[in-house]
Order: sequence, then structure tokens, then C-alpha cells
Amino acid sequence: MDSCYSAKVSILMEFRAMTARPLQKYQGSCHCGAVQFEIETDFPELTTCDCSICSRRSALMVKVHESKFTLLAGEESLTEYQFHTKTAHHFFCKVCGIYPFHRKRLAPNHYGINMRCLHGFDPSGIPVRQAIGAAME
Repeated sequence: MDSCYSAKVSILMEFRAMTARPLQKYQGSCHCGAVQFEIETDFPELTTCDCSICSRRSALMVKVHESKFTLLAGEESLTEYQFHTKTAHHFFCKVCGIYPFHRKRLAPNHYGINMRCLHGFDPSGIPVRQAIGAAME
């Protein structure tokens, strides 16, 4: 491994250590409250996506492993939408139409959580990464 690469990795690890947030539980819901869930995360980053559905809903997401996600209420109030490869599962509240989360296409054992549905969460200081989904049009 060359010294330049090692230095970059070291700087990245140092940056992550300085900006790391503690692992915390957050509760979230759709607008009307029919769908309620809880996640546990340290918010390493937030993501946006440029695919047709994500750009239209303008969601800012955090990736959470399925073991760190709990649906507390409202399974009967969820409706699912799939498109393109029909691999991702996008969930919306049937009552108010809000998108709280989806099962990810490239990481099916993870959920993409719409952080705007989390109660009392402040995204300040969390890096935002642009995911490339335009190929799914």
C-alpha cells in the first residue's frame, strides 16, 4: 500500500472519528401518525438520489440495517410501490400519502429512512452523499 493512500485513509478515519455521532434511537411517523417506526443509527451520512421517484419526492435518507428498524404501528396503513427492476420496495401511508421508508435495491437487508419523518431530528453537520439512481429511469 503506498504512503499517499495510507495518509488518505488515515485522514478519513480521523474525520469520521471527529464527526461521529453516538448510536441513538429515533422514532418517526408519517404525517397522520398511522405509520410509526423506530430506528437506531449513528447517522454516518445522509443520501439523496437522482432517480425519477427520489428526485420527485425530494427525500433525504439514512441507510439502516433491518435489525435496527422496528415498525411500531400501521402495517395495514402501508402501501407499496415498485418500478423498474421491482427490487426496491417503496412504502407510503395509504391515509396521508407520506413516504417514510423503503427497502433498498442494492442493499435489500437495509431500509432507506426518510429522515424528514423522524421526530426531533436535526441533520446539521451530517455529510450528504448523492447516490446515482438515474440509470433506473
